[in-house]
Amino acid sequence: MKHVVIVGGGFAGLNCAKKLAKHSDVQVTLIDKNNYQQFQPLLYQVAAAALSPSNIAFNLRSVLRGHQNVDVKMSEVVSVDLNTRTVRTAEGQTYQGDFLVLAAGSQANFFGTPGADKHSYPLYSLRDAEALRSRVIAVLECADRDSSLVAKGALNFVIVGAGPTGTEMAGTFGDGFHRALKKTFADLNLGGGQVVLVDAGQAVLSAFSPRAQAYATKMLEQRGVQLRLGTKVREVQSGHVVLSDGTTIQTHTVIWAGGLKASPLSDNIGIKTGHGGRVDVQPDLTVPGFTNVYALGDFANITGKDGEPLPQLASVAEQSGKWCAKNILSDIAGQPREPFDYFDKGIMAMIGRNAAVAEVGEHRHELQGVVAFAAWLGVHAALLSATRAKVEAFVEWAWDYFGRARGDAVLDRTEQVDINWNDDEQTAAAAGQDQGGKTS
Repeated sequence: MKHVVIVGGGFAGLNCAKKLAKHSDVQVTLIDKNNYQQFQPLLYQVAAAALSPSNIAFNLRSVLRGHQNVDVKMSEVVSVDLNTRTVRTAEGQTYQGDFLVLAAGSQANFFGTPGADKHSYPLYSLRDAEALRSRVIAVLECADRDSSLVAKGALNFVIVGAGPTGTEMAGTFGDGFHRALKKTFADLNLGGGQVVLVDAGQAVLSAFSPRAQAYATKMLEQRGVQLRLGTKVREVQSGHVVLSDGTTIQTHTVIWAGGLKASPLSDNIGIKTGHGGRVDVQPDLTVPGFTNVYALGDFANITGKDGEPLPQLASVAEQSGKWCAKNILSDIAGQPREPFDYFDKGIMAMIGRNAAVAEVGEHRHELQGVVAFAAWLGVHAALLSATRAKVEAFVEWAWDYFGRARGDAVLDRTEQVDINWNDDEQTAAAAGQDQGGKTS
């Protein structure tokens, strides 16, 4: 019996394990620092209290239930010996396989921005989403209790990165200011707050067509979102951000959606990594120079049919996981491996209530508005791992859509209330001059 060690239980690792699990002559050890798979495309909905954590996180053992040849270990892999296909965990345990699959995922890339790692809220894990949700609720509750905090930026939310995550988050906040928050916080001066979306590029949703970008821009502006395009974040502090154009914005909630890099494990695998700290792989997803070692998903730089790197998307991770399993089974059977053939189903992003863009298929058939909004809901629900989660997600979305209060706006991380509103008074005074202009 051949032993396959898989590092990472995300889309790539879990789909590889599920496909291999169907073959009784293969033993699989799946290692992840969490005991669940998280559905990353919907993390922002947890942060916005539209969905609960249980809607988008699935216990790995439950997903793989019934497969006696799969062993799940909750542990963090901290180093890898590619020559022997051996991994070592933080607890000092080692696992060695006939095949090794590295699918350890990604982390936020702060690009060396001073203070960003300490004072911003990334959105790349369930913990991130829960922390951000509590932070947002905390500043709203504080401002509701003490209206003077609005002048100190309590209701200013700065979102860094205008890709799908940042754009979807900005649209959600814009909707909140115009609809949901007015019902929940009737006494709160929402007019004193701002949602600011910052990106170094010249357009939102840069991977989409110019037509989709124009539509997304229009929908964001209708929701009161301020766009700061062609602008970088120069510094993030506990009470403000400084932009590359010299603008200072008072805020206690900076959401970082500005990019990804490979998880910290990439620093401890003994080889030089490529762009974003990811492992450059061959067309069949193997790591060059090492026998029976694969790298997948956000942990790898995978080249598409056009010779360009594939994006860090859930669909790429899912398909690469299944393809890797297929190639491992070919290896075991003595058959040649096949180069990864990614099937491009398209891309989509929600900008807010009844507003979304979708580009379907390789030829990018475009959808906008309510139709794209419905398609977004259907596709994301279908991708959830559990039937119960699909049903619950639709119920939560319907409850919110028809005007009911969101039921998960619970401040369960009280440390997010510990905000020093006076820690930045000099900067706040300087920023005040821009209060009526561009700075808040």
